[in-house]
Amino acid sequence: MPVTDDEIREKYLERAIRELNTLTRDLQECSHCPRGSLMPVLGSGHPQADVLLLKYAPTAAEIDEGVAFYGRVGTALMKSLERLRIDPLVVYGTLCVKCPVSDTSLADPGCVARVVEELAIVQPRIVVVMGEEALAVLNDLDVPLARPVVAEPGRVQELTPSIDALYTPDIDGALDEEAAKRAFWSAFRVLGDWYADLPPY
Repeated sequence: MPVTDDEIREKYLERAIRELNTLTRDLQECSHCPRGSLMPVLGSGHPQADVLLLKYAPTAAEIDEGVAFYGRVGTALMKSLERLRIDPLVVYGTLCVKCPVSDTSLADPGCVARVVEELAIVQPRIVVVMGEEALAVLNDLDVPLARPVVAEPGRVQELTPSIDALYTPDIDGALDEEAAKRAFWSAFRVLGDWYADLPPY
């Protein structure tokens, strides 16, 4: 009996879940960063998301819960996604610096480079890069076939032949000040048009 498209998709999803679980275990057992007894802050969302959100380092709320985009940042993003009519189930969020270190320069470069593994597992259609520090990390990573992404808020660019990129200001700095909120939203709302233009298959 021939294999159906649904069965193929299910196999890919199962593989992505297995690979993310392995990455999670590796990160939890990693001893390269001086994080003490604190656990790393892990990515969260759909294992085969269309949209991958990338920011530089965790906030206190994210460190407390061990999950990226938890707390005020997550609430702001959920409201933004809802306004753009983007299903949160097609989104995966992660951090460049996953370990809760007192100084982000203490993060092991090998750990930071694990973002490449997440990109390979999730295989998003677009990466939303939040802030100049996250952009610098992304451009320094050895992502296969990648082109440099420039800090032009609100412009969709080609990261690789199969992945677009959208640069926005850092959302962590855009929660309290009105001008910063507007600047973030002005760039982030472009994601809505990009998502609406995706083919329905």
